[in-house]
Amino acid sequence: MRTSELAGRAGVHAETLRYYERRGLLAEPPRTAGGYRDYPASAVRLLRFVKRAQELGFTLDEVEELVHLDGGGPESCDAARTLAEYRRDDLAARIRDLQRMHDSLAELVASCDLPRDDRRCALLEAIR
Repeated sequence: MRTSELAGRAGVHAETLRYYERRGLLAEPPRTAGGYRDYPASAVRLLRFVKRAQELGFTLDEVEELVHLDGGGPESCDAARTLAEYRRDDLAARIRDLQRMHDSLAELVASCDLPRDDRRCALLEAIR
């Protein structure tokens, strides 16, 4: 199938396909006599796998590793689990950081409601 068809079926842009090819995540397909890329149907499955992994927070480097692990035996499953645990722990840390940022901003916004003797903004002062 041609680039536009594959991109449409997988829900990505055509440039994304070319980027994945450059990274080696997606094999460069053979060309038709007219010079068009001719992707196999299995490319749709691969791209959906990549998108789903990214939705779960995996980086492209991690996705690439997961692709290589896909179809392996118990050792591959253990390696995939290790990657998933690392990603889960990283996301938990990021969520904690975001919650702290949210709480700090909420306090600063609430300070805007306090009476001010001068025209200085507590929010802006805290950011300086």
